[in-house]
Amino acid sequence: MTLPKLSDLGADLLVTTRGRRALTLSLPYAGITLFASAWLAGWWWLTPLIAFGIFVAVVTATHDVVHRSLGLGRRPTEWALFLLGAVLLESGHAYRATHLQHHRTFPSDDDPEGYPANLSAVGALLYGPVFLIRLWWWAYRRGRGSQRLWLLAEAALPFAAVAAGITLSRGLLVYAVMMIVGSWVYPLLTVHLPHRHYGDTPLTQTRTLRGRVVPALFLELTYHLEHHLYPQVPSHRLARLARRLDPVLDEAGVKPWKVI
Repeated sequence: MTLPKLSDLGADLLVTTRGRRALTLSLPYAGITLFASAWLAGWWWLTPLIAFGIFVAVVTATHDVVHRSLGLGRRPTEWALFLLGAVLLESGHAYRATHLQHHRTFPSDDDPEGYPANLSAVGALLYGPVFLIRLWWWAYRRGRGSQRLWLLAEAALPFAAVAAGITLSRGLLVYAVMMIVGSWVYPLLTVHLPHRHYGDTPLTQTRTLRGRVVPALFLELTYHLEHHLYPQVPSHRLARLARRLDPVLDEAGVKPWKVI
């Protein structure tokens, strides 16, 4: 079936206000502040929950920066990729290169991000420690000039954070370890589960989760099908896009997964 044009679904789906842009880009740093405050207060048991929130905030913001849906210019985009990736000790520029390739070519042999979709759940979990390394290497081999400089600077982040943690602060070391180990679930949660048993059409290559609590906790990232169909829509508009696509999905026989 033919999908409706985004202009027919509503131009408001592309709107990002200045306030919303500031909120999206500042949430990761608010998370860091909460993490540090909890650690200094001795509330160490809260830090894993805060770390989860930081992951969600960074992935959401970086996702929107990669797809140019926040209205940032060229230079601010480069810095946003670096600064957001730095929160998780990851490479924002590698993510941009591989994620856009994922949208262009999934499923294909030249889609390093989509590879875990073809693994078992256990295989995707075991793949976690090498996933970001392979994404970085794929991006570096294809990068040129300043892009390689960004990638090299970002590759140094986890080593610098661990070294600083060992020499300066136990709290920083705990944060660094949480960020590094936390990224190991990416292949399972962000690729394998949304894409496993994918079909041959855009409507069957991934899934969408509907509910109130879970989508809110993940800042609307659970609307994965809607995102793949209209990647230029910012994350904070995906719930609205999903409601407008309901008749289309229903006609095509696509059943969203129901969650709380």
